[in-house]
Amino acid sequence: MDTGRFRVPAGVMDLAIAVGVAALLLGTGLSGQHPAGERELVGAVLMAAGGLALVARRRAPIAVLAVTGLCAVGYEAAGFEVLAVSYLVAVYGAVRVGHRALTVAASVSLLVVLPLTAPAFREGPAREAFTQARNVLEIAWLIAAFAAGEALRQAERRADEAERTREETARRRADEERLHIARELHDSLTHQISIIKVQSEVAVHLARRRGEQVPETLLAIRKAGREATRELRATLEALRDDDTAPPQGLEHVRELVERARSMGLDTTLTIEGQRHDVPAAVGRTAYRIVQEALTNTARHACATTAAVRIEYRPDTLAVLVEDDGEATPDDAPAPGLGLLGMRERVTALGGRLRALPRAEHGFIVQAELPVERAS
Repeated sequence: MDTGRFRVPAGVMDLAIAVGVAALLLGTGLSGQHPAGERELVGAVLMAAGGLALVARRRAPIAVLAVTGLCAVGYEAAGFEVLAVSYLVAVYGAVRVGHRALTVAASVSLLVVLPLTAPAFREGPAREAFTQARNVLEIAWLIAAFAAGEALRQAERRADEAERTREETARRRADEERLHIARELHDSLTHQISIIKVQSEVAVHLARRRGEQVPETLLAIRKAGREATRELRATLEALRDDDTAPPQGLEHVRELVERARSMGLDTTLTIEGQRHDVPAAVGRTAYRIVQEALTNTARHACATTAAVRIEYRPDTLAVLVEDDGEATPDDAPAPGLGLLGMRERVTALGGRLRALPRAEHGFIVQAELPVERAS
């Protein structure tokens, strides 16, 4: 979510930290007492390498831990008395992602090896005192880095758990709302649709029993009642079980076209492109778009023909429904629930929807549904 605040990308932040640590090591090591000649060059290269290795601390924390540790041993052996800052940062990063045991083992090994790399020019009590002081300091810094990484890891874990709890609560509320809607639909629509279906069935039966010709409109009403009953049952099943989706998809679009023809609308179906599998959500949305568009055409457009075109593209599924109705460019599309529902379905998939009058006359509904994003 965009909060209006400037956020530095993680990669840029890692690069800045790596360059900063490398510069700190070089500045500290070369400004104090240090060897000359080849050992100076080797030590400088190792300090720079140890710092710059931190660029990869998020992607490969264990590898960075090993590299920074070896570099610390190397420039200590070369004669540089520099705190292993790069290794401390690597410890923090490794502990933060959960590699605690391995980090402890590596750090103990480093504390054992580093005293052995103390410069040879420090002899007697001075060397022993210096070594003890340095060991104490290194242990303190290691503990601090370990504690910081563990504290942040625990904080992130608690934040993840809180987020999961919120998601579970929201999912439970959504399930309760779905069940409530299912009960309301069952108690209200199911009864009314059943009455329409039964009465149309009885009317057709009586007409045929009397030897009369059954009107096409009555047959269409009976067929629509059957379809409405089936779709309502599928919708109720989907609402009661989130994993059970209504069966309608791209394979059922031809049935919509045949149904429109039976209602007197000359409808054609064209499928273009190389067919390939699409996510179920995309198929259902395409079906609903065609269904709603043809229903609106039959009810309101006063059209005689309609054309449905489905085009399979590599990354999208394009759906087009157009008619030759009375709509003109001067007519503004009525913001009905059907159009609103289509737009919500398409937007939820990250697609685009156009619903507007054609340039000459008629209406067009065009949708582009991204396939990969819906997956």
